[in-house]
Amino acid sequence: MIGSNFQPGDRRIAVLIDGDNAQPSLIEKILAEASKYGTVTIRRTYGDWTTANMGGWKETLQTYAIQPIQQFRYTVGKNATDSAMIIDAMDTLYSGSVDGFCLVSSDSDYTRLATRIREKGFFVMGIGQKKTPRAFVNACDIFVYTENLVPIKQPAKQVEHKRSTKKSHEPQTPDPVPLLKQAFDIAVQDDGWAFLGTLGHHMRQLDPGFDARTYGHSQLSTLIRAYSKVFEIKEVKSPEGNSVIYVRLRE
Repeated sequence: MIGSNFQPGDRRIAVLIDGDNAQPSLIEKILAEASKYGTVTIRRTYGDWTTANMGGWKETLQTYAIQPIQQFRYTVGKNATDSAMIIDAMDTLYSGSVDGFCLVSSDSDYTRLATRIREKGFFVMGIGQKKTPRAFVNACDIFVYTENLVPIKQPAKQVEHKRSTKKSHEPQTPDPVPLLKQAFDIAVQDDGWAFLGTLGHHMRQLDPGFDARTYGHSQLSTLIRAYSKVFEIKEVKSPEGNSVIYVRLRE
């Protein structure tokens, strides 16, 4: 049982990776992302290691001390790792050796697993592509899109070409303002200001997949500053000398 003095840094996290559904080239960034929410104590990747498509994992497993878990593919075209990873996750949950899980996959089959973990009072984060079904995203406390882990760098010619093409052919980034306002309404204090940390917490509750990087910003504060016509920000020095940021809606 987690005590009242529990801090995220004390959280022990099991990182369970669907090897059929994840990129070995991103493992360093995935582990770094999981480490923001606790200490990674278990690292496992699941897949059929007898198949050629798993060959790219060999060096990654050795470099990052990840334990490979073998699961033979009994049916052609079916992801063999689902059942093995789900069973292992539940065994780990009931062992009491961790306080949270990081499920690395874009597969909706893990939606019920994430829900079950949360029902038991454990922290659960997901990491997957933007194509991940919304049900799986919402089943997690936090969901990180792999596209936000590696900024896309485009050649100069390609950038120039895109400027000359019609915007209607490009996928549109959703407007963050409605979600920001919704979170603000929950976080706002009697004086009309909301603490930035509390605002961020409610953003994640409303949308576990929320990430300032989706909108081209490294932090929530810089995202809000980009909408200065909607929000006002003030910084207050705490007794410890740290800056505390508050946000409010402009009149």
